Amino acid sequence: MEQITLTIDGIQVTVPKGTTILDAARSVHIDIPTLCYMRKINEIGACRICVVEVEGMDNYAAACVYPCDRDGMVVHTSTPEILEARKKTLQLMLSNHRKDCWTCSRSGSCELMRLCHRYDVDDTNRYEGPVTQTVLDTSSIHMIRDGSKCILCRRCVAMCNQVQGVGVIGTNHRGFATSIGCAFEMGLGQTSCVGCGQCISVCPTGALQEKDSTQEVFKALGDPRKHVLVEVAPAVRAALGESFGLAPGTDVQGKLVAALRRLGFEQVFDTQFAADLTAVEEAHELIGLLQSGVRLPLLTSCSSGWVQYCERYFPDLTEHLSTCKSPQQMFGAVAKSYYAEKNGIDPAQIVMVSFMPCTAKKMEIHRLEEEGGLPDVDFALTTRELARMIDRAGIRFTELPDEDFDAPLGLSTGAAALFGVTGGVMEAALRTAEKILTGAAPERLELTELRGIAGVKEASYTIAGQTLHVAVVSGLANTRALLEKVRSGEADYQFIEVMACPGGCVNGGGQPHVPFDVRNFVDVPAKRAQVLYSQDRKHALRLPQDNPAVEALYREYLGEPGSPRAKALLHTHYRKLRVNPEF
Repeated sequence: MEQITLTIDGIQVTVPKGTTILDAARSVHIDIPTLCYMRKINEIGACRICVVEVEGMDNYAAACVYPCDRDGMVVHTSTPEILEARKKTLQLMLSNHRKDCWTCSRSGSCELMRLCHRYDVDDTNRYEGPVTQTVLDTSSIHMIRDGSKCILCRRCVAMCNQVQGVGVIGTNHRGFATSIGCAFEMGLGQTSCVGCGQCISVCPTGALQEKDSTQEVFKALGDPRKHVLVEVAPAVRAALGESFGLAPGTDVQGKLVAALRRLGFEQVFDTQFAADLTAVEEAHELIGLLQSGVRLPLLTSCSSGWVQYCERYFPDLTEHLSTCKSPQQMFGAVAKSYYAEKNGIDPAQIVMVSFMPCTAKKMEIHRLEEEGGLPDVDFALTTRELARMIDRAGIRFTELPDEDFDAPLGLSTGAAALFGVTGGVMEAALRTAEKILTGAAPERLELTELRGIAGVKEASYTIAGQTLHVAVVSGLANTRALLEKVRSGEADYQFIEVMACPGGCVNGGGQPHVPFDVRNFVDVPAKRAQVLYSQDRKHALRLPQDNPAVEALYREYLGEPGSPRAKALLHTHYRKLRVNPEF
């Protein structure tokens, strides 16, 4: 590739021709600010925060999209004029922005606020005048849209349309009246939004946020009549530390348990127990389908955003979804039956709280298909909400000692940790299925073909003499492309794992916000995934059916996988919400 040499702020830089000024500057440790830019997703140069001066040009250039295209280019990134231009752009944004920063959910993590600090922008309204008319949309179960805090960066639009392929939000109107919203100004709850929360994860301000349930949980914890239990998903322990200044990829499981005890939960349990249980039930389901030759391919059902997507966009494939509830819901069902009976507690007095990396779990707990008199889970909160609760309670998280989950529902195997990363559900299920069919532990536990956060992975395995063609997909645009091949007969698999969020739960819509000056250059989901791979590798038990608490549950209560009681508690059914006329 042709190399060119240019000068940036007096420093000579040699880069491949076509490299953006943004990347060329970063290669010599010069940080040019951005707001709208998302690498390979939203490269539109719209916000004008990244403007630089290129000698010989009459106008400023947007560094995120302007290419280094000739030898001898001279670029200035921080002249007084450039700094003033960025400051004016921020002042213009603030003139149309509701400034309740001290109570905003993004206070302390707002990218707009950080840039205002960086460029010495105060709250004086330099540009007075009318503001764009906006709405506060609370129509959805899982999130709130506050247009008064939107800066029109269009990150959410790019994520919803390009990465997830759902496309329920976009730009409405033109000029000063431009806003981000749904078609015909519908509320988000009236659309086919699947609740993945990826739009929230990329929003630089508080314009998009999950519906906060922290006050309800604090109230339950303070009610002596309630027995409040908590379960925590695998991916939470791989990301929570980021909210307290720890580096991405820091395993904070022990400190997480300690913090939850100090918050006052009666028992601190692990969703990974239910992940082991899910692997056992799903493996038996897969084996039964392979032996009968019906309902193939089997599609996993752990990702609630994916289940919503399947029901709305591929309703004809719902019959292929595993009937297993997600680990979150399985856990709640077991807690309000088996655990309640063993401890002589009225299930109606149990409050089941889950902390998840996902906003779609807030929708899942309200599914009528999941309820059997009492909801399995009463409150589903995100990793971000957990961080707020810990902070609000004055718990010095990084100073906490490491503590262990409570037995028996806090016991799990290494395979269960893998549920937090794309490919992990399938890997756990295949380990389980091989031992069921052969009576022996697999010789190769780590199925490396299924690992990593690539959007689509394919492999073939021979188990007990039968060849199994499998696929792993994450991100809903990738999912659509794969399932269209399955529908057309172009692809033939017996088992498919789907996760709504790109990279899996480690990159869930409820995980800590990562500013894009980091996210554009550091593979944060991959670092989080390594935490879970490490937990699996180090665990003494790596097969789900070897979990002693799972063995006891079957022996004492369920009988065997797929038994009538197991079916009633651990399995569910689905709806065909809409037949897409495109197919």
